[in-house]
Amino acid sequence: MGVKHLSLLCLKILKNEWEDNQMEQKTIIALILGVLVLVSVVQAVQLYSLKEKVSAGNFKVSSATAGVSTAAGSGKQVGAVPASVKELPKMVGGC
Repeated sequence: MGVKHLSLLCLKILKNEWEDNQMEQKTIIALILGVLVLVSVVQAVQLYSLKEKVSAGNFKVSSATAGVSTAAGSGKQVGAVPASVKELPKMVGGC
């Protein structure tokens, strides 16, 4: 067995391994793409359902009521907002 024959054999083996590796990569990419498509379909169905509920009036928005409590023993209200903060504009311009 000559050096040329041995090198050709090694090249064939490396080529086969490279092609197998590419197939595995393509399979993994296809699986990831399939999962992404599935997630987007589920989100589209959820969005459609939410849109239908809003248009039919069956959608209720509940809000949490913010209670003001006092810290134990201090007498200070926790969660109270100073008057200077209450008068700030609702939107602040960006750069």
